[in-house]
Amino acid sequence: MVSTDTPSHPARPTDVDEALLGGGTYRSLGEQRLSPTEERFERSRRTIGLWLAPLVTIVFLALPLDMRPSQQTLAGVLLGVIVLWVTEPVPIPIGGLIGVGVIVVLGVAPAADVLEPFGSSTVFTFIGAFILAQAMLKHGVARRFAFRILSLPGVGRTTGRVIVAFGVITCALSAFVSNTATVAMLLPTALGILAVIAKLMQDRGIAAADFDPTRLRVGVALMLMLAYGASVGGLLTPVGTPPNLIGRALIEEATGRRISFAEWMATAFPVCLLMFIVLAAILLLLNKPEIRRIDGVAEYVAAERARLGPLSRAEKNTLIAFFVTVTLWITPGIVALVAGSDSAIYDTVSGRLNEGTVAVLGAALLFLLPTDWRTREYTLRWSDAARIDWGTVVLFGTGVIFGALLQRSGLAETIGTGSANVLGLTSVFAITAFAVLLAILVSETTSNTASASVVVPIIIPIAAAAGVDPLVPALAATFAASFGFMLPVSTPQNAVVYGSGVVPITKMIRSGVSFDVLGAILILLLLPLMIAAVGLGR
Repeated sequence: MVSTDTPSHPARPTDVDEALLGGGTYRSLGEQRLSPTEERFERSRRTIGLWLAPLVTIVFLALPLDMRPSQQTLAGVLLGVIVLWVTEPVPIPIGGLIGVGVIVVLGVAPAADVLEPFGSSTVFTFIGAFILAQAMLKHGVARRFAFRILSLPGVGRTTGRVIVAFGVITCALSAFVSNTATVAMLLPTALGILAVIAKLMQDRGIAAADFDPTRLRVGVALMLMLAYGASVGGLLTPVGTPPNLIGRALIEEATGRRISFAEWMATAFPVCLLMFIVLAAILLLLNKPEIRRIDGVAEYVAAERARLGPLSRAEKNTLIAFFVTVTLWITPGIVALVAGSDSAIYDTVSGRLNEGTVAVLGAALLFLLPTDWRTREYTLRWSDAARIDWGTVVLFGTGVIFGALLQRSGLAETIGTGSANVLGLTSVFAITAFAVLLAILVSETTSNTASASVVVPIIIPIAAAAGVDPLVPALAATFAASFGFMLPVSTPQNAVVYGSGVVPITKMIRSGVSFDVLGAILILLLLPLMIAAVGLGR
């Protein structure tokens, strides 16, 4: 709420580390520091959502639509849940849980079938990665990583350079490590960097003593660069993200044309490069950092690194668990480079080194590596692990449930084929534009993997019926399936950074819509040119 401090009662300086690392994602109005204007807007937004969500659902269910009752019910409930997510009259995880409960009560599917996807690998990736992140934050490893990045030549001079450099690191890693794992791995470092910038602002009087570091625009830009940069980097290789493998396999099955690892990278690199430039421009324009130059940061970083001293036993143990986890996450990508992503050994390795399993095993090491064997004290206590952002785990779990229901009920296919029939698509450009738009829309409310699984099989027969080579629209749909940047449930990486408490949903929506639109234009215009240049269509 609005600060009531007076000159006779000076504001207590904010503990930046506690504010950023203490976990505060889903905060009520009373838990936030808001200006009078912000408070009025937030109160209105949440009040409107409380009445609009059920109204939207009821009106949609009453419409005389030509679709199966179960599909119409699912669509109506999902629309109501999206309103709850956007307006936040209740905490976002609760909005998802309400939707799941209503779906079962209205008989869309049995409870056992509805709740089954909650046990997906991605949910366990979240749990394991969040526990690893908690150890990195508790023992100061994230702070060391942050200072290491800020000490790179030229990087620490401006906030823009810091954000772009962090995005480059994220893109490079996500080309070979899963996007979710990359973001979960780098989140503590991003929070550490933000903490350093916030303390500099506090120490130099740029921010008020009692400012809220979770509401800084530079934090929004940094966190969204982490999430969106991983999605861009994941497009670079066939193994960068599951939709790539799904789309490539479906294209090969439909056309007989196999896209090699090198051909994929040659096609994707220019697209990814331009996307990254556009992404950096959008984030820095829409979330202009409070300060541009970080004067004296080199001296500050050097002094802080000296104060950290040598690695403690807890830090060493955390690094062991971290590197074991990262090594196992990277291994399938290395195998794909050496043996090919269609080889039997890759199938075996990627199946057994499932990212969710690897994450929880890596987290378990933190409870096995001792810091003091005599007292049986280990790197992490369960009370530390219990502080992870369980709300984000629940949120993404409900998102997975809705994605599975969209696919199982046939609602996504009904929407896709119905739209194509109404629009009467006949040209390559029109079908490709429709493919990109449909893939992005589906990925906003379900997982990228589900988006590729649903949209690419719809687009291929549409292209074939129009007498058009399906390669261009199918590959465009595959790329666009990795988009969907508006909501925390659109991608796992969105959910991870939203769980930091630094990115308000309104700012995620604004930045996400802008990148959705410009990214779709880039795919639509540039991808066909690169396919022709590389010779994939021959």
